[in-house]
Amino acid sequence: MDLQNFWDVYSNLVLTLGTNILLAFSIWLTLDCGMLAVANAAFLGIGAYTSSLLTMNAGTPFYLSLAGGMALPALIAVVIGLPLIRLSGVYLAIATLAFGEVVRVFILNTEPLTGGAMGLNGIPQLTQGWHVLLSVLVVLFILWRMRASKVGRAFDAIRGDETAAGLMGINVRASKMLAFVAGAAIAGLAGGLNAHLNFFIGPTEYGFDRGVEILTMAILGGIGGLTGPILGALIISLLPQALGALGDYKLIVNGLILVLIVLFLPQGIWDPARFKRWMGKKGGAKHA
Repeated sequence: MDLQNFWDVYSNLVLTLGTNILLAFSIWLTLDCGMLAVANAAFLGIGAYTSSLLTMNAGTPFYLSLAGGMALPALIAVVIGLPLIRLSGVYLAIATLAFGEVVRVFILNTEPLTGGAMGLNGIPQLTQGWHVLLSVLVVLFILWRMRASKVGRAFDAIRGDETAAGLMGINVRASKMLAFVAGAAIAGLAGGLNAHLNFFIGPTEYGFDRGVEILTMAILGGIGGLTGPILGALIISLLPQALGALGDYKLIVNGLILVLIVLFLPQGIWDPARFKRWMGKKGGAKHA
């Protein structure tokens, strides 16, 4: 199979992999700051519907539609983030899951605007390979620079011990808000790209199942570095191809993977500290 034939057959899968990497980055940001916020599926849906409606109803150029798809989730994240970032752990997870349900019900009950349960049909297929590649590279570069900056070090400190980070002079609330809002914007970008790739979107695509899938990408790959989310997105994107015969049981498999990773690889597959320990043991065995 030559390159052109490969692209004709697998282009949708490759581009979906790119948007999944963006989604994994979006939840990696909040996890890196010590927040178990699982509103990314809702922000994905908000970005998808916003960018699609701008393109279809207002005739907005594609790049402005994508910008709108990033701006509205970020704005909503600012509004809901003010009370939500006071929560932590399972309480934050439950609150953000509830927010996702609110978004789904809103979409279902605004049929004249969003198409309700029938979704939106006829979205122009404007997303091209270079749009997705450029988006992934730009977000990756920004997060890489952020991780090496004062902001990244503040995130690490908050994830390690929030109280101690506050005592060291780190503005914990501002750092959490930054992670939450930036994650929402990245999820919105993924939503806009995905909507203009698939021709159709519906509210069922942005519910609890999708939220678990996004969380699984980050946990599976590992949050110890930016390689982890990429690896997790790659595995979760390709897994349905390998498990296609399982049909509706694929979600169960995703959940099982998440449980096994938490139990046996709590830092995810990509864990540089674990790799160093392995290398140290091998080196010690050689010297012995």
